[in-house]
Amino acid sequence: MRIDLHVHSKDCSDGRLPVESILDIASRKRIKLLSITDHDSIECQESIEALALSKGIKYITGVELNITFSDSAYREGKLISLDALGYGYDYGNEALLTKIKALKSHRRKRAELILERINERFTKEGRALFTESDLAAIEATVDGAFGRPHIANYMVGKGIVSSRQEAFDRYLVECDVPKLPLSLEEASALIRDAGGRLVLAHPNDPNGTSLAAISSSLKDQHEVIKRRMLPFLDGVECWHPRHNRAATASYLAFTAEQGLIATGGSDCHQQPVILGTIDIPSYVAAQFGITEELN
Repeated sequence: MRIDLHVHSKDCSDGRLPVESILDIASRKRIKLLSITDHDSIECQESIEALALSKGIKYITGVELNITFSDSAYREGKLISLDALGYGYDYGNEALLTKIKALKSHRRKRAELILERINERFTKEGRALFTESDLAAIEATVDGAFGRPHIANYMVGKGIVSSRQEAFDRYLVECDVPKLPLSLEEASALIRDAGGRLVLAHPNDPNGTSLAAISSSLKDQHEVIKRRMLPFLDGVECWHPRHNRAATASYLAFTAEQGLIATGGSDCHQQPVILGTIDIPSYVAAQFGITEELN
């Protein structure tokens, strides 16, 4: 049985493939339980759910929310970014829809400010500056939530950099602008009030938005969750491509100890297509009340 509860699409996020292609691949790979968790976007969920069911794939509504977090015991209390996954919520919930709309609106303003900062760099480098027409051209490529990957792709297309990674390394990390702040408490309330569950995403990812930003110690991470996060979480993403075996085992033990659900997924953005490549046991489906035979 194959399960993947962390996937991104082109239609509503920064993935490389549209939803229909993702579901075709999922069907060929015999994935039986799926969740597409686009960044700050739930508009596609109704159509995804219907299409998944037509292909014989059980579907759980999903979203990935970026949250702002700090702990006074680490990094002098400086803010870090974490990601949280919302599952099983009602995509028609008005409060959730309103917040998602605000997050997406801010993403556009954030892109403007990032381009302004990049232009400061371009001025020093003697390059032609980005204009409103460039912003419009970038925005035209966005099917879902506007993010830095879209700017990176445009920079590659214009020949400014040779790869998306170079765009981040040379410009987008240094020229970043904060996203609209969303606290763990608010994210939890939004998802739970919409009937869903909130899961901490890839908590030990060394390269991403995770608790590894404040401590590489799994014990420290667990203590932070217990002390600061536990009342607002329903689960933890234990299986992830950038979690090694020790991290997965540690978080599985932690979730069992704390009575949290354990989830997992490929975090697939379709380059390469790693959909369904994480070995996730069938009891994960049972945690969501899905008890039918999925083999």
